[in-house]
Amino acid sequence: MRVATVERKTKETDIKLTLNLDGTGVSKIDTGIGFFDHMLDGFTRHGLFDLELTCKGDLNVDCHHTIEDVGIVLGEAIKQAIGDKKSLVRYGSMMLPMDDALVLCAIDLSGRPYFAYNCQYTMTSVGDMDTEMVKDFFYSVSYASAMNLHIKQLDGTNNHHIAEATFKAFAKALDQATRVDSRIEGVLSTKGSL
Repeated sequence: MRVATVERKTKETDIKLTLNLDGTGVSKIDTGIGFFDHMLDGFTRHGLFDLELTCKGDLNVDCHHTIEDVGIVLGEAIKQAIGDKKSLVRYGSMMLPMDDALVLCAIDLSGRPYFAYNCQYTMTSVGDMDTEMVKDFFYSVSYASAMNLHIKQLDGTNNHHIAEATFKAFAKALDQATRVDSRIEGVLSTKGSL
């Protein structure tokens, strides 16, 4: 079982997160931001990851610190859980439709962080989550886990659908990238290391 527990405590947030990459999609999530919890639940369910997460953040300020720091902690947990990357497929991608929205996500667990993002929102928030925080969340995940992450919106006008398709596409791509293939000896790299 590839499981990692990460804790982070600052003046802005207090987070405890446990991620199981080989789970069944079970989650227990409480960040204090309803829409964000909904997105993370979709991530676990569609990626078949198990996730336990509690976050007490300075929501009296806004949602920024909570979402950004959860991204950092999730990224660290992904990096720890995949371990030495032996026999890891490494790459994953998904083009995911959700009603009017169509989002592409591609991942390389290369050990080199890079983030490209192109999604367009017409509202400043969905529920109690600022739409600009979708980008900041995935930036944090990408850099904390040292993954190459591309997210592109190909279609869509409904802000809820665009955000949800993004989280679900990421889940499906990460599920692919974190699979183990016994045909791969060592790590999948011409360099011999990741």
